[in-house]
Amino acid sequence: MKEAEKPRAREKFCCISKLKIFLLVLSFAYVGKTMSGAYMNSMYTQIEKQFNIPASLVGIINGSFEIGNLLLIAFVSYFGAKLHRPRIIALGCTILSFGCLLISLPHFLMGRYHIESSISPFENSSVMPLCFVNQSSFSSPTEKPLTDCEKEPGSLLWIFVMIGNIVRGMGETPIMPLGISYLEDFAKAENSPFYLGCLHTATVIGPFLGFLLGSFCAEQFVDVGSVNAEDITITVTDARWVGAWWLGILICASLNLLAGIPFWFLPKSLVKEGETNEPEEFSKKSLVLLQENDKNEAKQTMYEIAKDFIPFLKALFRNPVYMLFICITVLQFSAFNGMISFMPKYLEQQFGKSASDAIFLIGVYNLPVICIGYFFGGLFMKKFKTNTSQAATMAFWISLLEYLLYFAAYWTICDTSPVAGLTVSYEGIEQVSYAENTLLAGCNSNCNCTLKVWDPVCGDNGIAYVSPCLAGCKASRGTGKHVVFENCTCVAASEFLSQNVSAILGLCDREENCDKMLHYFLILSLVCSFIFSLSAMPGYMVLIRSLKPEEKSFGVGIHGLASRVFAGIPSPIYFGALIDTTCLKWGTMSCGGEGACRMYDIVTYRWLYLGLPAILRGVSYIPCALILLILKKKLKSSESKVLINAPVEMQTKEEENESLK
Repeated sequence: MKEAEKPRAREKFCCISKLKIFLLVLSFAYVGKTMSGAYMNSMYTQIEKQFNIPASLVGIINGSFEIGNLLLIAFVSYFGAKLHRPRIIALGCTILSFGCLLISLPHFLMGRYHIESSISPFENSSVMPLCFVNQSSFSSPTEKPLTDCEKEPGSLLWIFVMIGNIVRGMGETPIMPLGISYLEDFAKAENSPFYLGCLHTATVIGPFLGFLLGSFCAEQFVDVGSVNAEDITITVTDARWVGAWWLGILICASLNLLAGIPFWFLPKSLVKEGETNEPEEFSKKSLVLLQENDKNEAKQTMYEIAKDFIPFLKALFRNPVYMLFICITVLQFSAFNGMISFMPKYLEQQFGKSASDAIFLIGVYNLPVICIGYFFGGLFMKKFKTNTSQAATMAFWISLLEYLLYFAAYWTICDTSPVAGLTVSYEGIEQVSYAENTLLAGCNSNCNCTLKVWDPVCGDNGIAYVSPCLAGCKASRGTGKHVVFENCTCVAASEFLSQNVSAILGLCDREENCDKMLHYFLILSLVCSFIFSLSAMPGYMVLIRSLKPEEKSFGVGIHGLASRVFAGIPSPIYFGALIDTTCLKWGTMSCGGEGACRMYDIVTYRWLYLGLPAILRGVSYIPCALILLILKKKLKSSESKVLINAPVEMQTKEEENESLK
């Protein structure tokens, strides 16, 4: 008996099966990769402002991660299944860590962040002229030839971020398809949904930690440690504030490097769960067969491994459930990827929150409930042992319920911040303007102000102005964040009654109604996230069970490939391009070129941000309905076959009983 237990001992480590150890370390790798992804998503607004680039270019940087995935996913999914999967995952984690290091590199190559301002730091005296009346000789230091921007140091360093994101995508490629196929190959059929549920739970814990880290880093100034806090004249809610985006990505690099180490020591294959209590002779034979298979696989040439590639691909394309599921994934992933990429910006612009608060609220309100939903979805599948048709039906109706609730977000609105010349006239009448010349009025027409700079001040009348000069302010007192601008002619000229004609730095505070609406929006997103996450596991099991055992690794890889090509890469780009069309005021770089957007038309922004995902998801329910019809037909045909074969089986059993008598 002791000898018979030897094969089983090899499958355990410290009384824990190696499959469960693999599940544990794979979950840790999932935490690392998803934490990096969530952190990057939360920091794109900071990167946009750091490099003074439009949202469409940020979308390209975001999509570059999917390009990295795209370069390798088909080959890794197919060839990786025939090689040492744990070691390939370990290599992927190492490459992922290197990609994170590349992303942080520009911070150490470029100089200190230049805060866009109309006020020279050398003129910060107690009385400072701002409105230069009838002085045509005055010219802004920001209005330089645009060709200077091409020569400006660090103007193209965002390319390092994009390349690092590509490398990060390449590193992440093997973790999911090879990890899931390894679990599927050696886990019991009834345990598989629970194990996948654990992995999905890890994919929520990672983003939760990533968003918390992002919230902390966004609150620290980009040049933290090298700039005196008293010298910073802007607050975290200012559109020009850039957080320490580079700091968190270094932490993510360290975590992913650690996550890959255990995979180097895991075996290429295991004994399937439930097959360990075998007789000694049979277990010895199975071990010999495994060793022979390993030798034969080692002798295989790359051509012999690759010869089944095209037949496998044809088989997948002829699988209607699989192909329709890919269509659903592309549409749904396009919607969610675009939304999550620009959600921090949406909360900043719509509700007037700082990037740090926006990132924190997204993480706290959405991710824990998604984790609970994934877990209970997997547990439900395991307990009730649902078939593919039942899983698809459950996923469809739960998802549809969440989709209908989603439309309530259109009622969580906040009033537009009043900015003279952009959202209101200088008299305080509401009017949205994309034209630059509306920034000029009779009260500032003789001040010779530059129209390019974004340096907002809030007047005592509750209206903000793009700069102290455009507010008509002629003097100032105080220093740093506490500067007060006085004798502001535009504040005095407005229809609002005000005893003073002064202004302070920054936009005016939003109304209390905004905080209330923000809470409604977050509660709605919490409920929707929980309901949708319940449908995630049943939906994913439809994909897995639509594939044959030998197709699973390759099928999951092609599914990931399609979602990246048709959703992951283009969706942030066209979402970003559409958001750029709602920009009311672009920032200006120190060289005079156009920088990142400082203020958006939040009404149009809201309709685009919420409307585009609604359209994409609405269309996705067409292939959902087709899958349900196909699976129901298959179920009916299989039941009819059982009924036809039942009398024959009964007859053969009766004949066997008679022969025994």
